[in-house]
Amino acid sequence: MENITRANEFLLLGLTCIQELQPVIFTVFLVLYLIILFGNGAILVIVISEPRLHSPMYFFLGNLSCLDICYSSVTLPKLMSNLLSTRKAISFPGCITQLHFFHFLGCTETMLLTIMAFDRFVAICYPLRYKVIMSPQVCILLAGVAWLTSLFYALIHSVMTARLNFCGSQKLNYFFCDVKPLLELACGDKQLNQWLIFIVTCSLAMAACFLTLLSYFYIIGFLVFKHRSFSALHKALPTCASHFMVVCLFYGTVGLTYIPPTSTTSVIKGRFVAVIHTTITPVLNPLIYTLRNKEVTLALRKLFGRKLFSKDGWWQN
Repeated sequence: MENITRANEFLLLGLTCIQELQPVIFTVFLVLYLIILFGNGAILVIVISEPRLHSPMYFFLGNLSCLDICYSSVTLPKLMSNLLSTRKAISFPGCITQLHFFHFLGCTETMLLTIMAFDRFVAICYPLRYKVIMSPQVCILLAGVAWLTSLFYALIHSVMTARLNFCGSQKLNYFFCDVKPLLELACGDKQLNQWLIFIVTCSLAMAACFLTLLSYFYIIGFLVFKHRSFSALHKALPTCASHFMVVCLFYGTVGLTYIPPTSTTSVIKGRFVAVIHTTITPVLNPLIYTLRNKEVTLALRKLFGRKLFSKDGWWQN
């Protein structure tokens, strides 16, 4: 008979058990975390403070930057503290809280990427109606729906996971609390939780991915076949390609994490994919969405008090 217990805490086994590697891994993640904080924080500051950036695209970009700061903060501080600690425990309420915010923020980013793709679709394909379609009220409504829908989605997972019983070992073979690793330790009836992952999580991610890619493909098709402007296509293609890379990276890691059954997913592969999903994507987002953007570059230089030479002459803070 299984030893059914009510878990008080879990032991996070982390990324590696080799003690010599842990300080090195800590340094790498510390640098990445600081890049996420400063990169996304700078974008958030200039979007709020610069009047020229008070437009729908930058409103959603500000949401994404805020989201990436919070998203990485759910997992990275605990991961780094465990790398320097001998006791790598997390309490049961802390584990469920981490799981909740991880899915809450992850789902919000999924929906936000879709909204940002739709915003670019309207801006390029319907420029004369852009300000009417993407009015401030509509932008706030879309962002509000994304955040609230994700909150209820995450509540489903956190509540359903919190009701589970756990058998024997409380060693979680992962570096943060997520649904699939916790289901490996759970006993009793967990079929509903597995169906929630497969149906709700995967369906939501696939639908959002499809709509996002559809928006970008429609933009390219519009410029090639209807607008027939290869100069406009030449300008839009690098931006669409960079956004497409972020979308593929984000949804690809989501798919590799949640679509395969638990038994077929190796521990090392699962950890590697999770690191990319929780760390690399928040690092790339500010670079991808702002590197080619002249308005953001100008605002950043203005923010840091630098001088910019443009075709119109010298500009100085």
